[in-house]
Amino acid sequence: MNTFGVVDGATIQNGACTDVYFERTEQILAAEGMNPQVTMEITTTSLPWDTGILAGLDSAISLLEGLPVDVEAMPEGTPFHTYEPVMRITGKYRDFMRYETALLGFLCHASGVASAAAAIKRCAGERPVLSFGSRRQHPALAGVIERSAWIGGVDGVSNTAAPEGIPLSGTMPHAYVMCFKNPVDAWTAFEKRAPSEVPRVMLCDTFCDEKHESLAAAEHGATAVRLDTPRSRRGSMREILEEVRWELDLHGHADVEIFLSGGITAEDILQYKDIVNAFGVGGSIANAPVIDFSLDIVAHDDIPGAKRGKRGGVKQVWLLPDKSRKILPVTSEVPKGAIGLLEPFIRAGTVLQTWDHHDARARMIVSGGIAGLPSSNLEK
Repeated sequence: MNTFGVVDGATIQNGACTDVYFERTEQILAAEGMNPQVTMEITTTSLPWDTGILAGLDSAISLLEGLPVDVEAMPEGTPFHTYEPVMRITGKYRDFMRYETALLGFLCHASGVASAAAAIKRCAGERPVLSFGSRRQHPALAGVIERSAWIGGVDGVSNTAAPEGIPLSGTMPHAYVMCFKNPVDAWTAFEKRAPSEVPRVMLCDTFCDEKHESLAAAEHGATAVRLDTPRSRRGSMREILEEVRWELDLHGHADVEIFLSGGITAEDILQYKDIVNAFGVGGSIANAPVIDFSLDIVAHDDIPGAKRGKRGGVKQVWLLPDKSRKILPVTSEVPKGAIGLLEPFIRAGTVLQTWDHHDARARMIVSGGIAGLPSSNLEK
């Protein structure tokens, strides 16, 4: 580990970042001269949302590249449901067993963030959602968080370590405003010095009432006002927003938008999206519950079988013409007009497909990852 306690890539790649029981299992199997041929599938039996969005596949494929295994998976950005295998691995168990810990970590975390982002974006509808939450996680994960949020459908992210091509958004923190004698001086300097392509979104709750600071900001060139009021000071956030909107409209600033951030949840978005123009979402995306994936043997020496609570046999997930899905053994007859969602990604260690986070995001959108999501529990 380096100074920041981060496990380096080489340690992960060589299988040294694993649970100790895999090392012990490997030693015992080797001593017994055993290395069975298995097929293992990655599934989950529960989801925080009605639908998950698969992310982290880029790291998972990089981890398995070069190993003597075959891998099929849903392409990154594909929506998935409980009990659907999102990946399967076929090979000699000892050849890949120690990678299970890292493999699941890649998929569980990234898919959790992407799934939360997709669900929150669905709640927001046409309102932009920006990912502001990388500071709620270890900085080594900033790129993973922003990449996953982008795949899930956010409209921009704040962290400068985000992968290439993801729009960066964010204007000023409260500390910036407090470096000046008053908010007007801060806004004036921002208007004068910030690059022209940066939106003039002024933070309007640093020293006094949101309504008065918002009005003052609008009179000093703001195109939008951002409210980041702590929950301990909010009272009725709805009333604060309505007061701000009223005063802006009353004084001829109907074109000045309202941007809301600060502990925003999906419930907040549903409550305020009729009056708020855009949202900055932090922990609700970055701290999203992980997807509780597991990797389980479903066939041993080509004989179907699984542990208790799991469904044996190698399976395919079929997308039917009516957009419903069906899980069937791979030996079953293909449903008419169906498309198999698990595709070959590795054959005998060789990677067959390449893609990036923009491809994954486009796939999520085209497949209905936002518009096609079932209504969330919040909307029922």
